[in-house]
Amino acid sequence: MKKDIYAKMQILSDSAKYDVSCSSSGSDSNYKTGELGATHNSGICHTFSADGRCISLLKVLLTNYCIYDCAYCVNRSSNDIPRAAFSPRELANITINFYKRNYIEGLFLSSGIIESENHTMELILRVLKILRFEHKFNGYIHVKLIPGSDEALIAEVVRLASRVSSNIELPSDNSLKLLAPNKTKEKVLQPLKIARDLSLERDNKAIGMSTQLIVGATPESDFDILKLSSVLYDKALLKRVYYSAYIPVNDDKNLPAILTKPPLVREHRLYQADWLLRFYGFSYDEILTSQAPNLDEELDPKTMWALSNLHLFPIEINRASKEELIRIPGIGVRGAHKILKARRFKKLGFDDLKALKISIKRAQYFITCEREFQREIALYPENIRAALIKPEPKKQPSLFDVSGITGEL
Repeated sequence: MKKDIYAKMQILSDSAKYDVSCSSSGSDSNYKTGELGATHNSGICHTFSADGRCISLLKVLLTNYCIYDCAYCVNRSSNDIPRAAFSPRELANITINFYKRNYIEGLFLSSGIIESENHTMELILRVLKILRFEHKFNGYIHVKLIPGSDEALIAEVVRLASRVSSNIELPSDNSLKLLAPNKTKEKVLQPLKIARDLSLERDNKAIGMSTQLIVGATPESDFDILKLSSVLYDKALLKRVYYSAYIPVNDDKNLPAILTKPPLVREHRLYQADWLLRFYGFSYDEILTSQAPNLDEELDPKTMWALSNLHLFPIEINRASKEELIRIPGIGVRGAHKILKARRFKKLGFDDLKALKISIKRAQYFITCEREFQREIALYPENIRAALIKPEPKKQPSLFDVSGITGEL
């Protein structure tokens, strides 16, 4: 690889790392070339296929030149940073060379806005055409659509990509106007609407679509964020919303101070709440309300909901429906299926739940098993909360102890 191409790769893979619309990013460490186990921040990220396979992707920008001046973005036009741009053929050739060497299985492609939205989308489209038609590459390609591009260009990209996304970034029009004056909610949603309407044309299967929401850069509450996510899911605009804890990269009067730590716990709680929306049948206004608009940093969202609705508990394990079981803190979908299956043969007690590998640390306060219930803690919200957040006594870790590695909401 030529030195100038290598330099571009360093700049453009590093510039892409703040986009979280794939499952994880590449590793970063203080490596020394030639040492065993050395790693390099080479722009490799990972996503997962429908059958559960982990797919390695080259995650890179076509260019980090940008005509936009979004206050939160490291690539904003007013920042004095190293800039670079691949030609479509350079990037296509790099992708194929990496693929042939078994470094990657696909491409995650985004870009700054160079010259205009349409010009940038045309360059991205050219990359896809070289890969698909010249190299006959049928692998995974995730493309970040450019808001404001012509519908015809978006349609061509959608037909050639495996997955597309368009970053909404900020949860409200007011925040967009303040921090990203080149963007509007209508503008960033436009590519997703076009992609939704076109995706069913391909084998009658909808293309996977996602977006990113930045958490903590602006004053919107968790209620506002979950409401927006719920609307996007209900309108079939998205398969997945990614929440990104705001990382201060610019010093701006309209942003948190540059030394502010990313709200990682808040990001984690939003992912848990999002899981409840997508897989557990919760609505956003069950999880949060305008009167209590933020998630609890000490308790997961399902436990938080249960403590606010103790009149629905305790639930009898031996008579509850699947829908009731999955709303019990600590019992997930798999746990509910285990309980329903085991109930066919006997009445279940607490020991039976433990034998089924059901985590009863949280569940015990919200269930009965043949009218038996835990008797140590009075069933009041404050008592249960105190018991749940009480630190566990430390124990000597065992090489073979895997408890706590897995669990359900």
